Amino acid sequence: MTMDTVSLTEGIQLALAPVFLLTAVANLVSALTQRLSRVVDRSRFLQDRLQEEGYTASQQSGFETELRHLATRGWLINISMAFVAICGVMIGLTVLELFLAETSGGKLQINRIVLSSFVSGIGSFVLALVLLLAEVLVASYSIRLKHPH
Repeated sequence: MTMDTVSLTEGIQLALAPVFLLTAVANLVSALTQRLSRVVDRSRFLQDRLQEEGYTASQQSGFETELRHLATRGWLINISMAFVAICGVMIGLTVLELFLAETSGGKLQINRIVLSSFVSGIGSFVLALVLLLAEVLVASYSIRLKHPH
């Protein structure tokens, strides 16, 4: 192998390491999308029920309370999705930066940029997971409210 081929091979190997995180990002996007879909479907169902007649004031109040919890859950999922998207962009930039730095033959010194984009990506992923946890806790709390023991 020539020096250019060795450098290219090393660059590809180095750049592929963060790509595994992109798989986790894709899986989290899928999970968040499914959760948001369920929130939207349940909200539509409850809004339809509120338009109907024949429910007591207590039942309507319960529908409204659940709608507020669903709105909170939707907000948490949307913010989490934003952080996952930021993570995906930052990790993608990290891959590009690593590849460019490695294949430039040492001419590009972008260590700080690579570090910043990678840390930003990981930080965004952690924030997305924390928000997902918060959404799950809100969902669990709203179930306990519906079914008192």
